[in-house]
This record gives sequence, structure tokens and C-alpha cells, in this order.
Amino acid sequence: MIPYQPKHFNVAEQAHALAVMRAHPFATLVSVRDGEPQCSHVPLVAREVDGGIVLLGHVAKANPHWQLWEIGVPVIAIFHGPDAYISPSLYVTRESVPTWNYVVVHAHGTPSVTHDTLAKERILKALIDQHDAPYRAFWDTELSEEYRERHKGHIVGFEIRVTRLEGKFKVSQNRLPADRAGVLAAMQSGDAAARELGEWMQRLMPS
Repeated sequence: MIPYQPKHFNVAEQAHALAVMRAHPFATLVSVRDGEPQCSHVPLVAREVDGGIVLLGHVAKANPHWQLWEIGVPVIAIFHGPDAYISPSLYVTRESVPTWNYVVVHAHGTPSVTHDTLAKERILKALIDQHDAPYRAFWDTELSEEYRERHKGHIVGFEIRVTRLEGKFKVSQNRLPADRAGVLAAMQSGDAAARELGEWMQRLMPS
């Protein structure tokens, strides 16, 4: 699966991709086998390991998606960053059309599936530490081992060593400076997603 990727929207820096993955960890996992796509929606932990990126997560054991990974079917993890409608009224250039700006990262790899209870414990704790750190002490000390093991029995853990990253950051890089200035001003006065797009515009603004 090769996305449409105009050169001016391509952002290859791993640090930028990591920033998106960590700010927007709820990813869409897509695998295709025999022409049939299958997708799952899960939170992932993104870590830098030996100069690369490793993603940790789990799915319900009842979810058949993991069975594809167990036989080596690869996956694309799609991280959806901020997005916003861009009105042509924001441009100085009058002959313009509406568009949508957005940030998205595609991480390719083949998941390694685990049923090992210690490995699943490590993945769960990584997710808890990322999303609900105060709950970690409760998990460790207040829940019985029987309950934790029963819970882990209902999930399958996985690790994805990312083999290819694709970052598409469509933040008006192709517009004239005066047009970009109008878009940036609108983003900075908009909602949270728009303001985040504005931050990306400032990071990636062509000189």
C-alpha cells in the first residue's frame, strides 16, 4: 500500500514522526491478506530502540487480526494527527479552492505476537504508564494476581519493529507566503486541533 505523497508534504524526520505518534497514540492497524483488508483500532506505545522505533500494544484475544500477524502478515499503523478545514477566504490568492490540512504518520512493520504473561504485563504497564500513571500503583498492589492473570488471558500482546516510516504533513507548504500567513493566523485562533496544526506550520514553514 503506497500512499499518495506529494514531495512538498513529505516529512521524513523520525523525530517529527515520533512526536505525532506520542501525541496521538490511538492508531489504526491495517493488514491485507488475499486482497481482504482487516483493521483494528488500538493505543500504541512508541519507543526509540537502537536508533529505530518499536511500537507496543495488545488486542483482544477474540480479535482474529492477530492471527494474520502470527503467520507473518505485515501491518501499517496509521497515526492520525491534527486536521482542519482550510477556507479559500484565508488566502490572498483569490483563485483558490477549499482544502483540508492534516498530519498523518504511517509506520510499517510485521508484528511479533506474544502470549507470554510476563511480556503482556510489560506491555500493559507501558500503556498504563503512558496514559494513566496514577493507576500503576493500583494495578501493582490492589488487584489480585488471579484477576490480573485472568485479564491478561483475554488479550494478545504484540511488538512492531518499524521498518518504514511515512510522514505526510500537509500544512500549506505549497502556498505563497502571504497565503500561509493567513492560514497560520486562523489556525492559531482556532480549536485545539487547529492550534496544533499551527504549531506544525511554524516548525515546517518553508524559508
